[in-house]
Amino acid sequence: MKSEIKTALILGVMIAVGVGIISILFSSLDEELENISTENSISKINKLGLKMAPDLVGIAHYLNTTPEELSEKVKGKVVLYDIWTYSCINCVRTLPFITAWDEKYSDQGLLIIGIHSPEFEFEKDVENVKLAVSKHGIQYPVILDNDMDTWKAFENRYWPRKYIADHEGYIRYDHIGEGDYKKTEKVIQDLLKERADSLGIQIASAVPLVVIEEFEHTQFKTPELYFGYYFAQGKNQLGNDEGFRPNQDVIYSIPESTQRNNFYIDGTWTNLEGSIKLVSDSGKILLPYTGKEVNIVTAGESDLKIKIDGAIINPEIGGKDVGTNGIVHVDEPGLYNIVNTDTSEEHTLEILVDDPRFEIFTFTFG
Repeated sequence: MKSEIKTALILGVMIAVGVGIISILFSSLDEELENISTENSISKINKLGLKMAPDLVGIAHYLNTTPEELSEKVKGKVVLYDIWTYSCINCVRTLPFITAWDEKYSDQGLLIIGIHSPEFEFEKDVENVKLAVSKHGIQYPVILDNDMDTWKAFENRYWPRKYIADHEGYIRYDHIGEGDYKKTEKVIQDLLKERADSLGIQIASAVPLVVIEEFEHTQFKTPELYFGYYFAQGKNQLGNDEGFRPNQDVIYSIPESTQRNNFYIDGTWTNLEGSIKLVSDSGKILLPYTGKEVNIVTAGESDLKIKIDGAIINPEIGGKDVGTNGIVHVDEPGLYNIVNTDTSEEHTLEILVDDPRFEIFTFTFG
């Protein structure tokens, strides 16, 4: 073989080896730069001034968990704290999203904790809360914050409210009320990715967001109405001339002239702090309202006859808890849906009661 050919072959081999070495070097450099970039993206999050999620304190009962189990579960997890109460319609409307997120992300490092902070006395009963947890398919931990100690630790004032803490325990997201579900889920995804990068683990790349039909609120609706004298302070819409008389039995009669967004009662009722309770054998509640959805929060087993504009409610606009002949059977304390229309409408609602065990707390509207 000619020396020129040998020289060319040797030179070719040397070039190939050199290219291979350079490729390996650049590959290692790229990987190192990628790691540096990831580390920088994590370290550049300035958590100075962020609040840490407070301890869960004053808990009366633990559902779907134990204190010891929950204490272990929360470590190193992205935690969504959902402050709710089961007779709150706004809270109930958020639950399909929260249970879907639990199913979707719990194995990626998300822990959901339902903080049940009651508005009314009957919501402190663990058996009532158990029924609600089962009804709504909640499988994540739920704690009963009956004395509102954890509510106060979060410095909260609203139902529902969602806080999301990252895997180090810093609160990174705070949302009051319904809505913003896509934004909330995106925060969950981002914090799970941040957690995975920090711990050096792999999780599934971003997946499509949960698709659930949201309740569409109407701009024109009657405000929430309270029947208890304590809760009605500053927003008294009891239209009867007799008014509230704390802790007394009062004989009420409905006046000839009524006003929209005020409620009126007929019969003898006991004025309680959070509710009114029927004393006479029968009674009536009348309400000229605006809205597309009407809900009541009640206690005491009874059958309620529902009328709209003087006639038994049409099944086409009857709520999901209205049965045949316009009857709502109340068998446990909680929320009952009695009217559903497609758009906001003005009507006069009547509730006829023939059972002195009946107790009513609020009207809520959509």
